[in-house]
Amino acid sequence: MAEQTSSLSEMLPIELRIGNETLDEQHDKLFCRIEALKTAAFGDSGISVIALRECATAFAIHFADEEGLAKAAGIEFLVHRNEHAKALRLFDKALREIERGKLDQHSFLRYIEYWFEHHITEHDKRLASRLTDKASH
Repeated sequence: MAEQTSSLSEMLPIELRIGNETLDEQHDKLFCRIEALKTAAFGDSGISVIALRECATAFAIHFADEEGLAKAAGIEFLVHRNEHAKALRLFDKALREIERGKLDQHSFLRYIEYWFEHHITEHDKRLASRLTDKASH
């Protein structure tokens, strides 16, 4: 695994670091965002749906970055891209449920964090390995 930079916070567990500096930094920032939202959600005023939508948008930007890296390396990305698209649809559905009062913010944040951890383990680690393999050839 590649050397990790000191710019990572403690929010990205070592087990979820994939060895790609760019993606590890993005993952770390997304986990920090989720944690900040969780903290704010437990505050007196909670958080706005706008803040939750901005979090989902940050994921969409990250997903596009992953796709760009895969495309630049000539890596097939269809299955991974489909996982991203499915997640964004689920996030959007959950946000609409929050707006209608059918889902609470905490449940959404717990779900998105769980989904992200699983996605890194099941998809992003393989992507990082393939990126490393392509770079070494």
